[in-house]
Amino acid sequence: MGRETRALTGGLYFGEGPRWRDGRLWLSDFYAHAVKSVSLTGDLRTEFEIDDQPSGLGWMPDGSLLVVSMTRRQVLRRTPDGQIAVHADLGHIATYHCNDMVVDASGGAYVGNFGFNLDAAIAERGVPDVLANHPTAKLAYVAPDGQVRVAAEDMHFPNGPVITPDGKTLILGETLAACLTAFDIGPGGDLSNRRVWASIQPRVPDGICLDAEGAIWVANPIAPECVRVAEGGEVLEVIDTGQACFACMLGGEDGKTLFMITADSSDHEAAAATQTGKVLVANVDSRRAGRP
Repeated sequence: MGRETRALTGGLYFGEGPRWRDGRLWLSDFYAHAVKSVSLTGDLRTEFEIDDQPSGLGWMPDGSLLVVSMTRRQVLRRTPDGQIAVHADLGHIATYHCNDMVVDASGGAYVGNFGFNLDAAIAERGVPDVLANHPTAKLAYVAPDGQVRVAAEDMHFPNGPVITPDGKTLILGETLAACLTAFDIGPGGDLSNRRVWASIQPRVPDGICLDAEGAIWVANPIAPECVRVAEGGEVLEVIDTGQACFACMLGGEDGKTLFMITADSSDHEAAAATQTGKVLVANVDSRRAGRP
């Protein structure tokens, strides 16, 4: 028998970037142009809106919230008093929409981007051909002062980054390579020693989160499932999510509540027209670890 899940809330267009903080799950709702939060009792509220699609979220040491502004290819900074300004411009690095992000202990951020117009390519050529033939992207690093540089090149749709509890390893999904990739983190956020942490074919990774046993929960956007994977690729558990699963996060009072963000489709026109997005929850055995 699979692990029991329940719907915490619905009414989302397309949720992404879930983060647990101060008793609530924060997330971006792309087509509402809003950052929202929900309590463990299902109290959904809009925290604030921006004039773009928000994606990755993460807090700096001073409590400022960094927000990826997808189509503008920027990172915004919302100070604790609610003021929002451009923190970094990634237009010279990102070759299409920016997406997920993880913020390190110093306030630096690793930010991924699509690399190309994924929806248009899939519509024209189909998923199998896009998986086999696509442009790569550059992973950006935004220093705490907003300076931007390339952290890694030739990434196959970098997505869902996490940082291990010791702050020494970055792991992220390469969606179009169907794998999780690891780097050593050096001084100032420099990355080295790129390696495959786990191949997960035929699954592909979207959002991911790390647990205290060193395993990673992976949202699979091409199937209704959230999957727990060990380093090397062994599948430890599969949770049926009913809809395609696009992101996941561990949180709750003991860090053992797994939040799973689902929707009928990631297609822009379909998702923007209907509010099929949900947050599902399940109680799991190993608590949250690392960042985000």
